[in-house]
Amino acid sequence: MKIHELFQAMAKHNASDLHIKVGEPPIFRISGELVRMKSAPLTAEDTDQLLRGLLSDKQKANLDARGYEDFSQSVEGTGRFRCNVFRSCGALSAAVRRVRPRIPSYEELSLPPAVGKCALYEQGLVLMGGITGSGKSTTIAAILNDINAKRRAHIITIEDPIEYQFINDKSLINQREIGLDVVNFAEALRSAVREDPDVMLLGEMRDAETFETALTAAETGHLVFGTIHSSGAAQTIGRILDLFQPNKHEQIRTSLAFNLRCVMNQKLLASTDKAKPQIPAVEMMFITPIIKKLILEGEDAKVAEALAKDVENGCENYNKVLARLYREKKITMETALAIAPNPEELKMSMRGITISDGGIV
Repeated sequence: MKIHELFQAMAKHNASDLHIKVGEPPIFRISGELVRMKSAPLTAEDTDQLLRGLLSDKQKANLDARGYEDFSQSVEGTGRFRCNVFRSCGALSAAVRRVRPRIPSYEELSLPPAVGKCALYEQGLVLMGGITGSGKSTTIAAILNDINAKRRAHIITIEDPIEYQFINDKSLINQREIGLDVVNFAEALRSAVREDPDVMLLGEMRDAETFETALTAAETGHLVFGTIHSSGAAQTIGRILDLFQPNKHEQIRTSLAFNLRCVMNQKLLASTDKAKPQIPAVEMMFITPIIKKLILEGEDAKVAEALAKDVENGCENYNKVLARLYREKKITMETALAIAPNPEELKMSMRGITISDGGIV
C-alpha cells in the first residue's frame, strides 16, 4: 500500500478526510461518517513508510523537534491535500484533508445569498467562525474568488499550508505559505501590509498580535478576512476581547465597532439530498447600527438578541437558519434540533410562532 493510492481512493469515493493510525486500517470520512478500509491494521512500520516519504528533510526535522508538521501535497491527476502528520503514542499518525480541485461558487456550496455581500466591501474586517472541518476555508475561498472575478484588486493570503490555489482573473493574487514562502506567521503579517494589498486573508486569528494587525490593516483601508474558533457569531466579540488585557478592551471595542463588517459562523449538517450529503448552516451577523452601539457600550449580552431581531440587514441567527433549511426540506427536524442553540424556540419557529418583547406572537 502506498500513500498516493490512498489519496486516489479519497478522490474515487469523494472522501473529505483520511486518518492513518497504528492499529487501525486507513479510515476515510465520507459524507461526514468515518469508514474503515477493508484491509489489515497498520503497524508502526507501515505508518512510517506511508508518511515519511511525503516529508522533505526540513519537514522531518520539524516533525522530530515538535511532534507534528503541517504541509500541502499535490498529486497529478488526483488533486491537492492538506496534511498533518503527528506523533501519537510514539508512532506516526496523520490527518489528511482533500482540497477540491477548483474553488466552488456560492450556489455550488449551497451558501445563503447574503454571503456575497462580504465580497462587496472595500474596507473592514470580516470574520468566519466554526470548528475545524466546518468548511470555513472553502467559504472564504468562494468569497475571495468572487472578488477575483469582479474587481481589480491585489489579494494577499497567508496560509499554513496553502489549500486552494487561485487563478488570477481581474485580481492579482499572491499566496504565501508559512515555512515555504516566509519563515513564520509574525513575519508574514509584518510584511503583508508593505506589499500594497487591497484584500488580505490572514488565516486563523489566534492571538492579540494577529487581531491588532488585522484591525490596523482594516483601519488603513484594507479588506481583511480571518477565521476564529467560536461557538456563534454573537459570542465572537467576547472571544476576541478574551485575547487582550482588560486595560485594552475599550480601545479594541472602538476599533471593532468601526471596522468589523460581518461575523459568520458555520456548521456542516447532514442533508436530505443524497447527491449533496452535507449542507452548510451559516449564521450571519452584519454590524448594524444597533449592534455597533452595543459593542461600543459593552452590552455584549444583548448582541445575540439584536441579531435575532434583525430583519432588514441580512442577519440570520442559527435558529432562523435551521428553521429556513427545515422549511426548504434540506435538513430533517432531528438534525436541526440536535445543533440548535435554543431547541424550544426553534420548535416554535417551525410552527410559525415567534417571540417578541411583549411575549409570544
